Amino acid sequence: MPHPRRTPPAAVAGALAAVLAVSPAPAAPPAEPTATGNTWSADITVVDADDVGVRWTGAGLRLADTAGRSAAQRRQTAGGMLVTAPHPLATPANRVRADVDATPGTGGAVEVAARGWRSGAWTEWRSVSAEAVFDQPVTRVQIRVALTAERPSAAPTVRAVRLVADSVAAVTAATPGLTYRVYATREGLVGGTTANGHVIVSRDHFVALPSARGLAPKNTGDYTVRVCTTTRSRCEYAPVWDIGPWNTRDDYWNPSGVREMWKDLPQGRPEAQAAYQSGYNGGRDQFGRVVASPAGIDLADGTFWDGLLLTDNAWVDVAYLWTGTGTRGRIGSGPLNIRSGPSTSNPVVGLAATYASVPIECSVTGQSVSGPYRTTSQWNRLASGHFVSHAYVSGVTGTIAAC
Repeated sequence: MPHPRRTPPAAVAGALAAVLAVSPAPAAPPAEPTATGNTWSADITVVDADDVGVRWTGAGLRLADTAGRSAAQRRQTAGGMLVTAPHPLATPANRVRADVDATPGTGGAVEVAARGWRSGAWTEWRSVSAEAVFDQPVTRVQIRVALTAERPSAAPTVRAVRLVADSVAAVTAATPGLTYRVYATREGLVGGTTANGHVIVSRDHFVALPSARGLAPKNTGDYTVRVCTTTRSRCEYAPVWDIGPWNTRDDYWNPSGVREMWKDLPQGRPEAQAAYQSGYNGGRDQFGRVVASPAGIDLADGTFWDGLLLTDNAWVDVAYLWTGTGTRGRIGSGPLNIRSGPSTSNPVVGLAATYASVPIECSVTGQSVSGPYRTTSQWNRLASGHFVSHAYVSGVTGTIAAC
């Protein structure tokens, strides 16, 4: 059975509303921005395919029109999100501050978050309501503006977001290559919309985690997990496209100094698991609901049934791949079979979803394969016992060494 839906039932509005329910405190105004370099204004006038439920009116960024929503949906909290184009920095920096010119509206909220590009991958999203500090200097910064409103008629308006990037003493973030055993539930909800605007299709391939810090923009694998059965007999590499289950601010894979909520819990232990097993927080989630399962990850139907061959909810081993380092490649046509060796005659041991960002340890020569990018005999080893043809891999960051 699918896991109980996150709050409220409308996936995009509910997930964003729960995550962004508190308006940011005013930030210290940075210096007057220039067009380029480490001081700039985010372009919030362009609304395109990776944006959800927002529009530019000329007077500011607002929630999209709600005429097409049902009466029941219009009574629910509305939410929307805009992701700007990455901004190149003139000088690498590890801190971003924002001056947000906005009117929250009655019962509305605005949250601005930033992420940075370093070592061939994106950092997690960090709120810039005060400042965002990354664990190492970044060379590009991308901004996400999220709006929520109890009533769309009283929605927030964002007129400008001005930013400054500089450097301070770094804080310690999650250690590389984090892997934890958590309880997985099936998301289902075919036809629904995820928090990043993806419309769920039959036997879809993605996952949901209970924090927006690891939410990938639509049709990207910027945040990808490797989820495996506890026997490691099957694995899938899948992007994080939704928020849940249960909580929306529980980045449990991070250490307490970075974790957004539930800082007294051990790293790697989801709040829902602690609530269900030990009565933590009175056995309730962040919204006061009684937690009915220890779930720390939701799996789309294709990931659940086809990737892992599960028939019921189960414990799984999850690697949060953005916390690792090294060469990455993007799967261009999936779900792609992962094999135990460099040939299509080798057994299938799992799947890699389209857009998944996979860690490439090294390459070997094997069977020649024709794919969407090339015809090649190169096979990439993702982990011991996991191989994919390089014919299906693009966007490689770093150098692929021979095994």
